[in-house]
Amino acid sequence: MNDASAANAGTRLFSQIEHDERGNFHYEGDLYPPNEPFPSLCRRIETHLNATCREMRFSVRGETFAHGRKIIAELLDAQDDLADREARTEFVVQIRDQLERFGFTRSNFYQDYMRCSFYADVRIGSAYWAALANRRGRANPVDSLVSLAAFKRRLKPGDQLRLVAAPKGHRALGTTRTVTAVRSGDLIFETKSYLTFPRAAGFACDGRFIRIANGNEYDPDEHLLYEWLPASA
Repeated sequence: MNDASAANAGTRLFSQIEHDERGNFHYEGDLYPPNEPFPSLCRRIETHLNATCREMRFSVRGETFAHGRKIIAELLDAQDDLADREARTEFVVQIRDQLERFGFTRSNFYQDYMRCSFYADVRIGSAYWAALANRRGRANPVDSLVSLAAFKRRLKPGDQLRLVAAPKGHRALGTTRTVTAVRSGDLIFETKSYLTFPRAAGFACDGRFIRIANGNEYDPDEHLLYEWLPASA
């Protein structure tokens, strides 16, 4: 984050601009590119974040909807410990400042008016929490011998997964469920419930046990641990 601050010396950032006495807010970033195609803009922002915040790693994607566009910057890894709320708040402000450098915002809160080139959304992804838990020391570690891609190919309808470890109070803990379908982003059980696959960084499988990290600011090491019971075994 210090890299980002140093890069902006002498540049007024989005968080440093205030409304005037009439409620007007006007900000145009120094990197604002009028008329740049949205996919190209997202790629340029991702390159900028990863180059400017060299101790962090980001994924950037764009979404369009009826009333505008949104750019989502998701933190995948960083050396900083963001479990503390104040640290997370500071992180979000600093990264949003970087996103806003590529856009403009004009608004007036008295008139309920706002126009902007895109909405900025900064998120801390589950991959970051998995990496933080790994640095701190994980519970129920599993050797990563089968990649997520290989697991998707090998998992078949009829296989069973038994949930052997989960956050306290998880209603499926100890149950065994049968897989009925495997899709690119998730799998479906016979109960019509589904299990979303994580990013590769949050997945570990040794051929018998499967560990899926879904940590968060409250518990970076939160995870699900399944025993894989192939139908052919």
